[in-house]
Amino acid sequence: MNAIRKNIAPAARWRRRFGWGAAALFALLLLAVAVAWLLLAGSRARLDGRQRLAGLAAPVEVQRDALGVARISAQNRTDLAYALGFLHGQERFFEMDLMRRLAAGEISALVGPAALKVDEANRRYRFRALARRIVAQLPADQRGLLDAYARGVNAGLEALHVRPWEYLLLGQKPQPWTAEDSILVMDAMSLDLITTRFNTPQRARLYATLPKPLVDFLLAPDPRWEAPLQGGAGTPVPLPDAGVFDLRTARPAPALRTAALTTALRQPAVIGSNNFAVGGALTASGAAIVANDMHLGLHVPNIWYRAELRYPDPADHGRMITLDGVILPGAPVLVAGTNGHIAWGFTDTYGKWRDWVRVQRDPADPQRYRAPAGWIGLQTHHELIDVAGAKPVTVNVRDTIWGPIMAHGPHGTPLAMDWIALHPHAVNLNLLRLETASSVQQALAIAPTLGIPPENFIVGDAQGHIGWTIAGSAIPLRRGFDPNLPADFSQAGVGWTGWLAPADYPSIVDPPDGRLWTANNRVLGGAWLALEGNGGYDLGARAQQLRDDLNARERFTPQDMLDIQLDDRAVYMQHWYGLLRDTLTQNHTSPQLRALAAATQVWSGRAGIDSVSYHAAHAFRKKVIAATLAPFVARVEARYPQFAWPSGDDSLYAVWTLVTQRPPYLLDPRYRSWNALLADCARQVAVAFAKAPGGIAAQTWGLRNTTRIDQALSAALPAPLRWLIDQPRTQLPGDANMPRVQGPAFGASERFGIMPGHLAESYLHMPGGQSDNPLSPYYDTGWQAWAKGQPTPLLPGPTLHTLFLVPVSRVR
Repeated sequence: MNAIRKNIAPAARWRRRFGWGAAALFALLLLAVAVAWLLLAGSRARLDGRQRLAGLAAPVEVQRDALGVARISAQNRTDLAYALGFLHGQERFFEMDLMRRLAAGEISALVGPAALKVDEANRRYRFRALARRIVAQLPADQRGLLDAYARGVNAGLEALHVRPWEYLLLGQKPQPWTAEDSILVMDAMSLDLITTRFNTPQRARLYATLPKPLVDFLLAPDPRWEAPLQGGAGTPVPLPDAGVFDLRTARPAPALRTAALTTALRQPAVIGSNNFAVGGALTASGAAIVANDMHLGLHVPNIWYRAELRYPDPADHGRMITLDGVILPGAPVLVAGTNGHIAWGFTDTYGKWRDWVRVQRDPADPQRYRAPAGWIGLQTHHELIDVAGAKPVTVNVRDTIWGPIMAHGPHGTPLAMDWIALHPHAVNLNLLRLETASSVQQALAIAPTLGIPPENFIVGDAQGHIGWTIAGSAIPLRRGFDPNLPADFSQAGVGWTGWLAPADYPSIVDPPDGRLWTANNRVLGGAWLALEGNGGYDLGARAQQLRDDLNARERFTPQDMLDIQLDDRAVYMQHWYGLLRDTLTQNHTSPQLRALAAATQVWSGRAGIDSVSYHAAHAFRKKVIAATLAPFVARVEARYPQFAWPSGDDSLYAVWTLVTQRPPYLLDPRYRSWNALLADCARQVAVAFAKAPGGIAAQTWGLRNTTRIDQALSAALPAPLRWLIDQPRTQLPGDANMPRVQGPAFGASERFGIMPGHLAESYLHMPGGQSDNPLSPYYDTGWQAWAKGQPTPLLPGPTLHTLFLVPVSRVR
């Protein structure tokens, strides 16, 4: 018995020690969770009570509803800007910080070397120095609002018990907000909207390698899908004959590696914003309805901030100005929405707003270059980039009178970028003027003065009028060069010779059919198209579908506008599905293709989450584009290893023409026929689908189109914890080339349909909440309604929280 006790005792001691250790570990885990919770809780925004603030002239009331929509009531516009800054400082400071740092090329100072490449690219624009110049030249009222907003942001940040949680995770301290930072946030939007879909230096490489008629054809837009507001569809560019270029007799190009082809033909980011309107003759109320869904990269929190802003009209103290819509945190203005009398929204024009200038260096002195006035010296700026956890990095920026040198042409010639965003008068706060506009005509007169990137501006009013123009204060007048290729501006009278006067902007008011629409497509024709240029227009299929949706109805309600925004019919993809089915029918002896044929028999006509057919057609189209363009890419890539296809959708006209007309002289010699090329593309799709979990029959579009809408720092957390701060993975319908543009991390950053004068019938929803704090009740509010396509009211609902911002001298 004693021997047994001797053997049991040590085991019992080890069990007790293990138990104590496990308990201690569990206690430490609980302590860590408690500390994390306390830190997060300490950085939550204040929602109720009275907040003493120095800098306010009068009290401000902030009410919030169940979605966290902030209704801010102030006694003057300056206090309103201060209060809005306070809310943004409490709920969105980190995201604002990222945007100002993105434009300034200063992210590395916050997150370390991972952001260095982005900073090196963006620092070349020297946006911070430009922002200082812009702030200095702003009218006094606009400068005053920026200063008040900055004071409010810093007051909101200081009022938090704990600095925002993102800075705790990064081990950093937030830096104060300044007026110039608000300009940088606007510059960040310009960077976001700048596109590689029309890459002028890469176009030059194509023209330097292949015959001009062939390149003209390969880059031609597709007139079948165009839906402009002014002018008709374009003229098809003819298919060049074998005398222009013949792949059968041309010198063989070096074999193109798959990786190189993938890189060169990397599909551009999906683009998509829709705005459309109907006039009062088509509504029961007699008021216009304006719909807008601006498609951007999607993140947590959403880029926009919902608010209702209320203040007395300075010109009529008995009247309250009330604004409802979306605000970009970092700037104290309503971007899109309504003032009750008018409603307005935007889409990117994708016009040609930057040109590449060949810089002719002095052979005797490479620090000089030729300008219209003769040889002048390059300006060199040594930009120091701070890097968290590493040594600073210096970027040497070489500047010309046209802009910084950002690239090199086909023969090594330096190329400077002349971009409207680098001109000081292109940025201002004239959006403020829309706050008091009461008619479409007034809004259209204001739009050409707005200091924003040129946008399609659609507006409607309570009297039923609708209108379109280009908003943006900087449209260049060009002379003496082809803007589609790098040009020499050193000759007198060549280049940008001035700016279009606001009175000369194109506009459309009350079209006879009472309908307007834009979707990043070509809107204009003729001389206006030459003025605007082509900066990478969308194919036009989405705009055409919007137009046809509008023409299919004779009466409209806001719900009808939402139905159009959610239209996921695959009108454009229909003909690619047909080509895939024809290819499968003609090649039925292959077991792989028979399996794909069996899985794609049903065509719903939509980009639905349960559709295998849509997924297969989408993948097949991508393979066909790559295989068709491969022999041309190979020739250019052999000469210019960094070559990338210069346009977005422009190649689609050429590819579809080639695979339907099937000229043997433009077929990749690796294939014996065009049918063989198509069969190989279908086989690649079948093989990829077969290898995926569940096999071919399980490869629905929903698997491909599952959202990944993440918080910026979620990757820094262990994978099992990321769900706590990211939006849930959700399969969603939609794709490019249809109104419901949807990708895993791209889509409608908001959707609204607003009927001025009838705001209670209007809607607005967003893919996320108001706050960036995971413990906030408003972290992800609105997500479910957005994902399901359900409208939420434009106007704030019943008040759940009320915060009074009180001047220090008023507190009792």
